[in-house]
Amino acid sequence: MAEKYIPRLKEAYNKDYVKALEKDLKIDNVNKLPKLEKVVVSCGVGKKREDKRFIETVNTTLTKITGQAPTSRLAKKSIATFKIRKGMGDPVGYLVTLRNDKMYEFVDRLINVALPHVRDFHGVSRKSFDKQGNYSLGLKEQTVFPEITFEDSSVLHGLEITFIIKNGSKEGSTKLLELFGMPFEKEEK
Repeated sequence: MAEKYIPRLKEAYNKDYVKALEKDLKIDNVNKLPKLEKVVVSCGVGKKREDKRFIETVNTTLTKITGQAPTSRLAKKSIATFKIRKGMGDPVGYLVTLRNDKMYEFVDRLINVALPHVRDFHGVSRKSFDKQGNYSLGLKEQTVFPEITFEDSSVLHGLEITFIIKNGSKEGSTKLLELFGMPFEKEEK
């Protein structure tokens, strides 16, 4: 019987990163350590919600870079200036939620392949953590992913990537993402 494939980051987390986090954060209980729970990749369509070509590009992009079909999101509240009514009409955004092996594979590709392709890249901001320790990252264009072909990049759009971290705090989540290899900006002294 063939061995089951385990993503590189998942294996490293279970073997090495848990011990490093216990030591750095001085937490004895493994269940209280920060752990990546899920990654949400989303894209808002905004004013272009009626442009079928743009929506098709967004769906294709999210499917190619995540390996899952995106789900559409309707407006949560009405905004008269944008001609949006709560829960009615066209979707205002699309998202994909990644968990388990697909999540670790995506994070590995994002950190080691996509982010180095960002133009004028000096690292990701350390200020994008929320109170629960979740981290959000925005990309201005989808072309940094190698899965995107030239035809798919004719219509550019941005992406929002949110790392949901269980048992996270700003300090613990930062340590976890640094262990994964997230290239944070250098702190100015």
